Amino acid sequence: MAYIAPIHRPSSVRHALRIRFLSPDEDSLVVAKANRLEIYSLVEDGLVLSHTRTLYGKVTMLERLQFAQSPTEHIFVGTDRYMYFTLSWDPESQQLQTQKTYVDQADKASRDSQTQDRCHVDPTRQYMMLQVYDGILTILPLLSKGKKKKTSEAFSLGDPVPARIPEFFVRSSGFLYPRGEADVHPKLAILYTDDRDSVCLCFKDLDFSPGGAGDPGSANLGTLAARDDLELGASHIIPVPAPAYGLLVLAETSITYFEDLSGESLTAPLRDPAIFVAWAPIDAQRWLLADDFGQIFLLMLMIEGAEVKGWKLDVIGTTSRAATLVYLGNGLAFVGSHQGDSQVIRIQEKKFQILQNLANIAPILDFTIMDLGNRSGETHSNEYSSGQARIVTGSGAFGDGSLRSIRSGVGIEEQGLLEDMENILELCPLSSQGEGKQADVLAITFADETRVFQFAADGEVEEKEELMGLSLGQASIHISNIPNNRLLQVTRSQVRLTDLESGMVIAEWSAPDRDTITVASANSTHLVISVGGTEVVSLALAKDLQITARREFPEEGQIACIHVPSVCAGICIVGFWQSTSVTIMNVESLETVQRVIMSEDFAAVPRSLVLTQLIPNGSPTLLIAMANGEVVTFAMDMTSFALSARKATILGTQGATFKTLPRSNGLFGVFAICEHSSLIYGSEGRMVYAAVTAEQAVCVCPFDSEAYPGAVAIATPSDLRIALVDTERTTHVHTLKVNETVRRIAYSRKLKAFGVGTIHRELQDGCEIIESRLKLNDEVMFKELDMFALQKDELIESCIRADLRDRSGKLTERFVVGTAYMDHDGEDVVRGRILVFAVGPERKLKMVNRLSVMGACRALGVVDGNIVAALVKTVVIYSVDGPDLTKLATYRTSTAPIALSIQGNQIAIGDLMKSVSIVSYARPTHPGGVHTLTEIARHFETAWSTAVAYIDEHTWLESDAEGNLMVLRQNVGGITPDDKRILHTISEIRLGEMVNKIQRVEVEESGSAVVLPRAFMGTVDGSVYLFALIAPSKQDLLMRLQQAIASRVQSPGHVPFNTYRAFKNAVRESEEPFRFVDGELIEKFLDCPSTLQESICEEVGVQADVEEMRAMVEELRRIH
Repeated sequence: MAYIAPIHRPSSVRHALRIRFLSPDEDSLVVAKANRLEIYSLVEDGLVLSHTRTLYGKVTMLERLQFAQSPTEHIFVGTDRYMYFTLSWDPESQQLQTQKTYVDQADKASRDSQTQDRCHVDPTRQYMMLQVYDGILTILPLLSKGKKKKTSEAFSLGDPVPARIPEFFVRSSGFLYPRGEADVHPKLAILYTDDRDSVCLCFKDLDFSPGGAGDPGSANLGTLAARDDLELGASHIIPVPAPAYGLLVLAETSITYFEDLSGESLTAPLRDPAIFVAWAPIDAQRWLLADDFGQIFLLMLMIEGAEVKGWKLDVIGTTSRAATLVYLGNGLAFVGSHQGDSQVIRIQEKKFQILQNLANIAPILDFTIMDLGNRSGETHSNEYSSGQARIVTGSGAFGDGSLRSIRSGVGIEEQGLLEDMENILELCPLSSQGEGKQADVLAITFADETRVFQFAADGEVEEKEELMGLSLGQASIHISNIPNNRLLQVTRSQVRLTDLESGMVIAEWSAPDRDTITVASANSTHLVISVGGTEVVSLALAKDLQITARREFPEEGQIACIHVPSVCAGICIVGFWQSTSVTIMNVESLETVQRVIMSEDFAAVPRSLVLTQLIPNGSPTLLIAMANGEVVTFAMDMTSFALSARKATILGTQGATFKTLPRSNGLFGVFAICEHSSLIYGSEGRMVYAAVTAEQAVCVCPFDSEAYPGAVAIATPSDLRIALVDTERTTHVHTLKVNETVRRIAYSRKLKAFGVGTIHRELQDGCEIIESRLKLNDEVMFKELDMFALQKDELIESCIRADLRDRSGKLTERFVVGTAYMDHDGEDVVRGRILVFAVGPERKLKMVNRLSVMGACRALGVVDGNIVAALVKTVVIYSVDGPDLTKLATYRTSTAPIALSIQGNQIAIGDLMKSVSIVSYARPTHPGGVHTLTEIARHFETAWSTAVAYIDEHTWLESDAEGNLMVLRQNVGGITPDDKRILHTISEIRLGEMVNKIQRVEVEESGSAVVLPRAFMGTVDGSVYLFALIAPSKQDLLMRLQQAIASRVQSPGHVPFNTYRAFKNAVRESEEPFRFVDGELIEKFLDCPSTLQESICEEVGVQADVEEMRAMVEELRRIH
């Protein structure tokens, strides 16, 4: 049974609209990203996200509706399952509200629109027109409130009425603006291609008759006029409002104005050809246009009176290629992009300024996984949720192409930098105004000195030779503000109390001769130090460093760490080396209150301690960092100081150092500094470990100053940084612009480099020039190390990193590239090549093998040190024989192989139309024998495969072009040989997004794990998903939980969950997902009120309480 959860949600923008939705007085921007709606508020310099919601369906249509009785406008949403519904905003609950429950417009007898789904509202706001099937327009009246209509009906749409038209292949359409009361019927213009491939334009009027007594009414579309002499490149219709009226037709080489009454037209050529892809009105005479190369144009009609004399078109700049354009008012415009970052621009005279970028990683053409924590071996471990793994994607297309590094963790935004600060040992924030005030001084400890830097309110930094009576000639272990305007400083030899204002030393305490202070910790009342590593001394700060107690520990051995907590007065906590114990003592007498042995293993020594409040309304948490990289936590009882609820988590291989960072509401987070630094914080009643993007941190401290409010100071081996740290884990995307399509990407751990196959496109003298290259990029900064240009008209199709056998039989690392040629003219033209590259010590690409093949090489793999190539209709095994590639075996597929997944000697082949087949490769069993590829299993259903991956024994995961996922298992227990060849579908679900790549991951099995991650998936819409197999003991529980949540948690439009996730392709359609659990739905359990959670658990039949169910769901959430 399968489980899927999103790591990165869809980011592609195809639909957007400006609407007065949140308030009747303010405009908002509604953006559709696959199955999500995002609502943004407009501010002076861009957009601010106000609300986001997941829908049960991929958005294909988006329009605004205005009802006379509603103070705000409504959103019309159409989905890929031919359903539509309307939404409004509830200002009281601050949530979306369904006005019109979903209406299913599916018609199996009709042909889907071959271009795109469209919806238009006529300018009088009386009718809406939908086009989801060829030859059929669906008319919906907008209801107006009458005497007999209910209020709820007045804010809705009438029943749909179909109207047939003879125009099938519609390029563009739109309602024309009415010229006055004389226009009784709305007019519709349709740009289409007829059966002779001519581009035509027709005008129709809509005669709608409302029905009654259950009759939906009728709609007739009569043709008023038609033209069949338009340019072949005509693509868009733009209705023109008063005073000119009529419409504009955008074509590749011209723009034409049509006067709808007389039929007269005015055509003028473009200065340079352009393929227009989107437009947006500014006012009655001006429009924004966008073309396929990302250029933004300003189009203005030249009007005298009501007569159009011409038009003027100016290029004002270049952005990402637009999928939608929205003019926001006040010179601002939104460029929504599918293949690049969406942007907010401010239009100026003949130019624009980019104000804001909204990151988009769609479409993900390929991706690979970098395991930052483990570089041994070639299997990928799933450490994504803790931030140890990084997913690197090839995203975008052409000029918007880029490499994107996706990583989960706590982000750090740098605010300032002090360079040449090497070998920092400790950081201490201080305030020259006293305890509780904002910090303005940072004390930095080095091996033999202490340096202090004062920060002004404007951010200016000045190093002080002396300040506040501090002793700067030696290293400091601890410096802090304490009550009564005093400063506490601890060095290796002494403890000092100084007055802040005068700098005078108030009190001193020195260690005995030849003894040193090794560890120190203090709160506002007591300082506890370790002298000579064997003695603990407690000093009262209010009594001028008077010793309250001292104690030696001959049986415990050396003292490893000390912590004096601020959240729990009266105690101190000490960790010991030899005994590996942690002891809680009375801070006044140093008498033992509690003692716990951490481990019998000498390597598991406590190295750092902190007691703090991570979770609200709960007990303080004691965190203990062990020398072996383990972090052990306990809950502490505030009365008896007893420790309970022991938990252990491995952060790395070395001991961490803890620093507390304040959060809101009196809570704290703990910054664990180690080779994989993490932030430990409380969320939803649980502790969360999240990787921090500061990979080289050696010490950290909070630094909440006037110049940098809420900041932290982070020391690295070479510098000091002031930064803002996120309060919790999020997904972080780092972008490297390539400005070319990143078609394929392969990663080499050994070389610490990527092999990147790109496609470059540019216009030269009006001609489109395409070039393809293989690049070698460094893994850290993605710096280009070398580049190999392919031949003219040759495109890269596949690229892998492979260990290939050389003549001696040894495995050697190589990059293997498969290509295809665009020009297929002539019978003798070679249509593809296989190229093998070596990377030398100087990190340069060198082609060592090449082979011309009579077909495009769509996919590559490696089996037994040999190359597996997916050619047109054939899968071929090649051996590397010196400079040559020798064919060993072949297998003919049903149509065309486009995806490969290899496990051992078994090769899974994803076919373009005929799903998946499994073949077995065998070497010769005797001298002179032949290599063979034998089909051992097949999925006997029609499916347009896009990717396939091995996930378990005899089990594969397949995705298809219609957005479905299928888990296939070979029937190895079948009775007959034919039975054993069948791949049965054991799980299936409709994802709603086309998957381009599935990457298998290796994870160590845990007996207590609810699910076992098996693969990552990247989609066309910019989503990254985690695929996992459910533990057998949890399968029934999760299926019943999914059913219970789906029946209680409604989506906008009230679309049923089972209908949304049910498998659907051109051949068959299911009623519900089969043995597949949607992790996004399961995680909604945590957002439910407690009463609803109890009701869900009651239906599921769980004997455990709600808290245990919450713990399980939170564990599932932490996986990704």
